[in-house]
Amino acid sequence: MNIVTVRSVNDPNKTYEFADTGEPMRGGVKDVYFSPDKSYVVALFREKLDDNQKERLKRITNYYLPQIKNKEAADYFLEEVFRWPTDVVDYQGLTGIIVPAYKGKFFFAKGHETGDLIKGKEKNGKWFAAAKFRNEQFPLRVAKSELGNWLSYFQICVNLVRGVKKMHAMGLAHSDLSYNNVLIDPVEKAACMIDLDGLVVPGLFPAEVIGTAEFIAPEVLATKHLDKNDPNRILPSRLTDLHALPVLIYMFLLHRHPLKGGKVHDLDTEKDDLLSMGEKALFIEHPTDQSNRPKMNRFSKWDMPWADVNALPYTITGPYLTEMFNRTFIDGLHDPQLRPPAEAWEQALLKTVDLMQKCGNANCSQQWYVFDNSSVPKCPFCGTKHQGTLPILDFYYEFSPGVWKPDNQRLMVYNNQYLFNWHVNRNVVRNERLDPREKIPVGYFTFYEGKWVFVNQKLDAMKDVTESKEVPVGSMVELTNGKKILLSSKEGGRLVLITITNNNN
Repeated sequence: MNIVTVRSVNDPNKTYEFADTGEPMRGGVKDVYFSPDKSYVVALFREKLDDNQKERLKRITNYYLPQIKNKEAADYFLEEVFRWPTDVVDYQGLTGIIVPAYKGKFFFAKGHETGDLIKGKEKNGKWFAAAKFRNEQFPLRVAKSELGNWLSYFQICVNLVRGVKKMHAMGLAHSDLSYNNVLIDPVEKAACMIDLDGLVVPGLFPAEVIGTAEFIAPEVLATKHLDKNDPNRILPSRLTDLHALPVLIYMFLLHRHPLKGGKVHDLDTEKDDLLSMGEKALFIEHPTDQSNRPKMNRFSKWDMPWADVNALPYTITGPYLTEMFNRTFIDGLHDPQLRPPAEAWEQALLKTVDLMQKCGNANCSQQWYVFDNSSVPKCPFCGTKHQGTLPILDFYYEFSPGVWKPDNQRLMVYNNQYLFNWHVNRNVVRNERLDPREKIPVGYFTFYEGKWVFVNQKLDAMKDVTESKEVPVGSMVELTNGKKILLSSKEGGRLVLITITNNNN
């Protein structure tokens, strides 16, 4: 094994080392070598890059990286969400990039019962998007202990959405956002975007690839036959990211593709794929046009039950995400301007997490589900009905003095669930810039002596409006049907209205 030294292009006085074993990891266009201490990798492009490609890499490492480092939540983005290239190097006429090594959680710790074929491999998003890899009967599956539960995938999606939001805020586009370019760990609810050396800088560096087949926006596919300089040719951009991102979210939550249905447009398979994902693309769960519904006889047993849109429709993701999928795969499918921005996806995901309930069946494969607003809620995955009463908190804000309006947000209560300041005050925004102090719970809900109660741990101006009395820190208040509680009298403070459902259980 030889230790090779390479020199930085950005700073000629800086050098890096990599261990040349003679057998590098081979990516699509790069050979990847570890540093001696394995803290970073040197990824060398196999083909020589032109001046424009080199300038793109220099801009990504020299201009955009400092933008992340010098802003809020830098540690969150650079440690958790991105594996951002940190430098450009030159070696024997070839260009390379320096990238921090992936964290250990992004490698499989286990194989499966029939062998260790995936042990030690990267936790590429594809392992978790497809139904077959999570099917207990499929030979090459992910170990159950590494699959996480349904709630895990909501936080994974939040991390990915925040990554896209950050890129777009800097004026960048990903251009090839897909499950191949993300690593995820459902156990720690972590997600990391990789292969960021091909970012699109509008007006300077256009996309060099049109993306990964399943994630390419319809307008890109519909115009791919045109020359790149044709004004009618659509290339990857922030708007096409806003198609790929929801496809990822849909696949991580529902383990099927939103456009791959049963409708046939051409007997030529290649032409049919181009039409069904491009010019003729149609959401498989379109509420009024059912012509692209998946045909069950085309699926293997490994794809069940996720392939069955009647058994597990997209509406099980709750009202906020249902609306977002409609806006993307119906309104915005062929009109990119109507696609919701990444920030809207972030808020919809977080509000959906507040609707989650834990399944009462310890053997349920998903463990969590989204409350469906029914009087007798049940888990869509195993059919287990919710046992006992279920408190629902609807939030209101003060529109004008004494006038309270619904805040389009709801919190489902379960035993030992926490309440946070982002619930208490609408001016506290739950995002990556949240002050650590705001992440400390202010109280919790519990089922105590046959009653649902909230224990106030930190709210110094909490009031039971219904009974017109204060709820001091350290005391608790019973949750009863129709009760109104003022969580905070400060500006932005919310009032909650409690509904107790499932009373006849």
